[in-house]
Amino acid sequence: MLKLLRRLLVSIIGLAVIVVGIALLFLPGPGTLVIIAGLAVLGSEFDRPKAWVHSMRERASRALHR
Repeated sequence: MLKLLRRLLVSIIGLAVIVVGIALLFLPGPGTLVIIAGLAVLGSEFDRPKAWVHSMRERASRALHR
């Protein structure tokens, strides 16, 4: 029961952060970074967002080393 509650709380927080990030894409602010942070929050409980964050880190690392 506690694990289910944790997953629900992480889902709500992660999705809220992603929604704020999407809004910041159209408003002044670091929208992309906030979306990545939201995915990182979701990635703490779910595999697919964790894979997306890992992929983004690899791309950013390759871009920095060019």
